[in-house]
Amino acid sequence: MSDNVFQKCIAPDCGATYSVDEVLVACPKCGNLLDVQYDWDHMEVPKNLQHFEKYWSERHVPQRFSGVWRFHDLLPFTKLEKCVTVGEGQTILRASDGVAEFIGMNPGRVSLEYEGMNPSGSFKDNGMVAATTHASLVGAKSAACASTGNTSASLALYCSCLQTMKAIIFIGSGKIAYGKLSQALDYGALTLQIHGDFDDAMARVKEVSKDLGIYLVNSVNPFRLEGQKTIMFRILEALRWQVPDWIVVPGGNLGNSSSFGKAFHELKMLGLIDRIPRLAVINAAGADTLYQLYEKQGIRWNGGQPDRVAIQGYFDRMNAENRRASTIASAIEINRPVNLEKCLRALEWCDGVVRQVTDQQILDAKARVGACGFGCEPASAASVAGTKLLREEGVIGKDERVVCVLTGHQLKDPTATVAYHSGDPKKFDETLAVRGVTSCDFANNPIPVENDVDQIIRAIQTHQTHP
Repeated sequence: MSDNVFQKCIAPDCGATYSVDEVLVACPKCGNLLDVQYDWDHMEVPKNLQHFEKYWSERHVPQRFSGVWRFHDLLPFTKLEKCVTVGEGQTILRASDGVAEFIGMNPGRVSLEYEGMNPSGSFKDNGMVAATTHASLVGAKSAACASTGNTSASLALYCSCLQTMKAIIFIGSGKIAYGKLSQALDYGALTLQIHGDFDDAMARVKEVSKDLGIYLVNSVNPFRLEGQKTIMFRILEALRWQVPDWIVVPGGNLGNSSSFGKAFHELKMLGLIDRIPRLAVINAAGADTLYQLYEKQGIRWNGGQPDRVAIQGYFDRMNAENRRASTIASAIEINRPVNLEKCLRALEWCDGVVRQVTDQQILDAKARVGACGFGCEPASAASVAGTKLLREEGVIGKDERVVCVLTGHQLKDPTATVAYHSGDPKKFDETLAVRGVTSCDFANNPIPVENDVDQIIRAIQTHQTHP
């Protein structure tokens, strides 16, 4: 691999560097997270973002068809021909005036980036293709992750396609939607369901991977985040290279927000954009560590010197109280985000804000997103619910250009969708144990009707509505 590419500790007072040939998930010197970095002074840099349009005519090349490797020039940690691909990144950015109205924005100002169109149905494929590419380069025979569902589905998919690596998945007991679990099982992954939640699974998979020499693909892996940068590149591409005012994204393990910040920081540094959009990270109220630390305690990146004593104190209190994450948005049901410090850095780069939204707000937003043509899983709708909240607070102006990232497909968690649209909060609570959900105001209830043509016609005429 090139000497112009290396891994670097994110802590400025350490800054240790390591070869990309090494398999690392933390700095051996100080224990902090690592970045993949490039010596751009000795590498070919695109003169402008229009540079990437020339690859549109090369879609017959699998790596150019990929919505990740089409931007290989901005994540060149290996040669293009060595990059794994299963056709990830064929996503769409679409303006939604119906969602804009729900939020309180002017028409044409809200766009939805639909990552549910990826092969495994979520944004995870953007990062997993980069991680499995690196795993292949270093000769890994097995790869592991802890997961609330989407990571496991993505890893299992890539390993099944590669046929050179075995996927090993750690999930918490009762902490995964069936739509996601079915993918891991069908793709042949070794699936271990431990007693505990995602945070427990994450701790165990890190220990086991270290002991057994298994390649770890959770977002502590810096190559994962390199792939996730490309979500932002595709958004810019869809906007004809114009930078939006806001990027709004759900916050779970904080890999997306971390990678988005890195993407825009690098683009600005390389002179490919003239400004950086603001970033809003939206927690579920039942898993709101980032919100509590950032907005309530004022923890900041502080040039690489965040108040780690205060952060550890928060985690110690969480442990003492045995506090567990609890939200219908299972994909972001995480209390100890591994990318916390990278996210704090991204928020500094992007003049960011953090908010929390309730399960009620998430499910109402999800219903409106679906009614406007995009079916998403609950966690995805946190971005829309958060944008609505920020609009109500006056933080986002009604004429600013906002992109909400929808991270996963509706069929990842169909149980939540059907339960909400039953329109019966009691049934909803009993089925999914959702706290604080008392109404289904945007429910589209199925209508029971007798097996009789006249009654069917009468039901249609009574309930027929027009857009």
